[in-house]
Amino acid sequence: MRFFLSDAVTVLINCHVIPFSAAGLMAAKEIYFFSTALMCFFRFIYFEHLQGSPFIQFKKNVYLSSVLIWIMLILLFINHFNGMLFYVDLEGIYHRDPLFLVQYLLSYVYVFTASIHAMRGIRKAQNGSRRRLMVNLAIFPLAPAAAGILQFLYPEIPLACVALSFETLLLYHTWLEEMISIDPLTHLNNRKQLSHTFDQWTQHEEQTPLFLLLIDANKFKRINDTYGHIQGDAALERIAEALRLSCKDLHRRANIARYGGDEFVILVWEDKPDTIEKLTTDIHNNLAELNRKANSPYELTVSIGIAKVSRNKDLKDLITEADHSLYNNKKINRGL
Repeated sequence: MRFFLSDAVTVLINCHVIPFSAAGLMAAKEIYFFSTALMCFFRFIYFEHLQGSPFIQFKKNVYLSSVLIWIMLILLFINHFNGMLFYVDLEGIYHRDPLFLVQYLLSYVYVFTASIHAMRGIRKAQNGSRRRLMVNLAIFPLAPAAAGILQFLYPEIPLACVALSFETLLLYHTWLEEMISIDPLTHLNNRKQLSHTFDQWTQHEEQTPLFLLLIDANKFKRINDTYGHIQGDAALERIAEALRLSCKDLHRRANIARYGGDEFVILVWEDKPDTIEKLTTDIHNNLAELNRKANSPYELTVSIGIAKVSRNKDLKDLITEADHSLYNNKKINRGL
């Protein structure tokens, strides 16, 4: 809002709607550029948060990444006295000095860093919703950045405010979609998104063979009762990570979702039973390895039920069929 207000005041002064004041114009410009840097920094932090980046989990990293903000503040303070970036002369004319571009460079470092991180996240995304989010995060900053460059060339036209308004609206829409389709704990698809994915498959005339895997955590209630719900949540996150790792080689032929509680579902587009058997083995092995690395005080294992999908079965029928398979799996491994 400070950015919008300072830009508006600058235009109103230049258009003589507000009585001209050299001090007022300088103050508006100083607030404008400092707000730009702050805005880019907070966007960088927000985008890293949306991506689940471990970088911002440590305050030290956040403080270190803010160093460009402090440099900007110092430069603007010095500029107020010597005009090395910009100044207003005695005749009331606004001038830019060669170092003026430094302000843009300091701010845009955050913008392009956030976009590059998002581009890397596109390759790592394990589901369609997550991939769309990463694509949006990579693209969104570019329009305001382009508008900022155009406004640099045509300072009398407030293009940046318009671009930022549209970007904020798109970010809000993306955030809502993320909340609707993604499980907040595991960052996997939720049941609603799972149903949507299955419905899309049923609408294709030439359907790729599809398997459904129902994964259930063994003795999960005991983990919650003995070690508390925080450890229970950590267990669910480890299961989710094991599923991601196991489906990594399947690329986009697997869709992972948290079905509810300690139950997960994987839809796998595959016609070879051997691939499904290997997937179940990988899930058990990856979960065991993650549990070992976490030095977990409890054993964490899962049971897996499998159902082969056919055109005449709906999702509920398949879950029931996979649940019977899972129950038989637990009977074979008594005590689970």
